[in-house]
Amino acid sequence: MKTQSRRLDGLGTTIFAEMSALAARTGAVNLGQGFPDTDGPDAVVDVAVAALRSGRNQYAPGIGVPELRAAVADHQSRFYGIALDPDREVVVTTGATEAIAAAVLGLVDPGDEVLVLEPYYDSYVAVIQMAGGVRRPVTLRAPDFRLDVEALRAAVTPRTTAVLLNTPHNPTGTVLTPDELAAVAAVAVEHDLVVISDEVYEHLTFGVPHVPIATLPGMAERTLTISSGGKSFAFTGWKVGWASGPAHLVDAVMGAKQFITYTSGSPLQPAIAAALRMDDAYFTSFTDGMRERRDLLCAGLEAAGLKVFVPQGTYFATTDIRPLGFDDGLDFCRRLPELAGVVAVPHQVFHDDQDAGRPLVRWAFCKRPEVLTEAVTRLTRAFT
Repeated sequence: MKTQSRRLDGLGTTIFAEMSALAARTGAVNLGQGFPDTDGPDAVVDVAVAALRSGRNQYAPGIGVPELRAAVADHQSRFYGIALDPDREVVVTTGATEAIAAAVLGLVDPGDEVLVLEPYYDSYVAVIQMAGGVRRPVTLRAPDFRLDVEALRAAVTPRTTAVLLNTPHNPTGTVLTPDELAAVAAVAVEHDLVVISDEVYEHLTFGVPHVPIATLPGMAERTLTISSGGKSFAFTGWKVGWASGPAHLVDAVMGAKQFITYTSGSPLQPAIAAALRMDDAYFTSFTDGMRERRDLLCAGLEAAGLKVFVPQGTYFATTDIRPLGFDDGLDFCRRLPELAGVVAVPHQVFHDDQDAGRPLVRWAFCKRPEVLTEAVTRLTRAFT
């Protein structure tokens, strides 16, 4: 009997693979996928090695090892004044990606509508589809990529049950302002919506604060906050993430997670616990270093003739390619390795509204300064 597999939406994943293959084939500098090209702190690696050698290699508790859950709770208290019970209000996941998937699968029923900031990380599209939900995009538009509060309110229908929020926002680099967050909170409270808040870039904001929406009035009881060790400590391959919030929302995540991975990364969890407890100097240095790389890349992109939207957060910068005589980001990115020896990612893959993203391209600056310098040298040579 011939069968056909179910196809999930997710052009982004396909394009990321295509761009990485192009980079490998052409020797291009890969500024497409968002992962650092250096490892995180040696002291954190040492904790993982010690855990491996001391026999912490079997299943961890499904909810996560106690020291990591305690470290997450302490981190939320230390940075944001959020009080959590580590035994009931924190669950460890296989990266933030699993946390998002388990949250949506655990909280969204077939036919439920989910408000999502567009452009969006492509796993959002796939997991809403897997849950049988319906995404309702609220588009952040160039040049400022600010939240249109009226569009947010207009997107709510009687079937809306959740908001999937992302700030600092990938791919635009926008950090929602207190007023914008208050508008989201007002909509959530008025319509009794759950907020699933993806905050993986919480320690990568430049000159503006990151404010968890859970800290706003009326939001602690309806917000599930998601983060991970990958972005804050440059261990993306470890895939250690977490979700935190009221027990009934954490239980919903665990209800789905137990049938996805149940548990993972046993010796890595105590290492990320140690990372979360590092002193303020680490976090300040990490942010300052990434800001310098942002500035290096953005200045180079501008010198090459691109219109640059300097990000407030994350480690991605967005450009408009029309000053170079191009108007289709997907075509541009497919040609870029041959034209300039550099790889980037088109915004179209993050949009339902193709016109809104068509002339925009995302570049990752979480690379060594010498790599960024080589990339902008190649771009300047090609286009000026």
